Parts: sequence; C-alpha cells; structure tokens
Amino acid sequence: MNFTETAWKVFNQSIEDYHVSDDVNALINNPFEKDSLERILYAKNWIDTVQWHLEDIIRDENIDPAEALQLKRTIDASNQKRTDLVEFIDSWFLTKFENITPKPDAKINTETPAWAVDRLSILALKVYHMSLEANRESASEEHRANCQAKLDVLLTQKEDLSTSINQLLTDIECGNVKMKVYKQMKMYNDDSLNPILYQKGQQK
Repeated sequence: MNFTETAWKVFNQSIEDYHVSDDVNALINNPFEKDSLERILYAKNWIDTVQWHLEDIIRDENIDPAEALQLKRTIDASNQKRTDLVEFIDSWFLTKFENITPKPDAKINTETPAWAVDRLSILALKVYHMSLEANRESASEEHRANCQAKLDVLLTQKEDLSTSINQLLTDIECGNVKMKVYKQMKMYNDDSLNPILYQKGQQK
C-alpha cells in the first residue's frame, strides 16, 4: 500500500468514526499507535471533519448572532490547529528525507507534501458527503444525478491528486525535488499582528 492509499484509508476511517455520533463536540478517539504517521493523519482529518460541520452550522440563516460569533472563533481556532498539524506533518517528511541530498538541478515544488495531503483530506470529505447526496432517497432524481456527476469528477480528482502526491514524494526521495518548508505565519489570531486586536490593546 503506497502513501496516499494509506492516507485515504485513514481519512475515511476518521470520517466514518465522526459520523457515528455526528457531533462537533465529540471527543476524538484516535485508534492508531502513538507517534505513528497514521495517528497524525487521523488527527488531521478529524479536525477537518469537525470544521466541515461547523461551517455547515454557521450558515444557518436563523442562527443566533451570539452563537454565530462563538462558532466563528471556534472555526478560527480550528484553522490554527489545522495549520499547526499540517506543518507537523511536513516536519515528519523533513525527518524522513533528511539524509537525501537534492541534485544540483533539483526543482522546488509549489506546495509541500503536507499541504497536498491537506487537500486530499478535504477531498475525502467532499467524496463522502457528495456520495450521501447522490444516494439520498428524499432528494429528487435530478438532484441525485447531478450529485453523481459531481462525485465522478471528485473521484477522478482523487486519483490525480494521489498520483501527484506519490510522484512528489518519489521525486524528493530521488533528489529531483528539493523539499523546502515555510511556516504559514497566520496573522489574524496573533494579538501583535492583527491591527484590530493590537489597537484595542493600545486603547486600554
């Protein structure tokens, strides 16, 4: 089983486990061994799955404004955790490839392995939920057909993205691509970088 096959299997296990309770407040019960890559991937997708449903909830037109504000802050915190975990996965790959010397003409990819894996995790959620819609008995036949067409595209995208990730990892391992990581440096959660936050602090 190659890397993306493993990741896809883990992502889908996380999604299935979440939907047992289908509750954004449910506690994660990670079934994989400590320090294993599978455990990291499961935790990554769990964050994505919870956030997927938080985004659904906040789009309720009848939501209480105070609840919406709290949800927005929860989503912001979730985004930060997601970013931190993606960067942790990149650190895992950096350690894995630390003894690889890139060739003099090695290229630099537009995204790191972990950010490509991030897209694969979100894609697993899209496939899961589009499949539900394509098979939802309460929906019209037209709706199901439209969703099936979209699902077919998503599944093709899954194959293409998986191939690309595996090729990227092979290229890094062979020295054809230089792995270079930059921190995301998100600013909106930082009291010293978000002007709305630091200006409030100056007014006190």
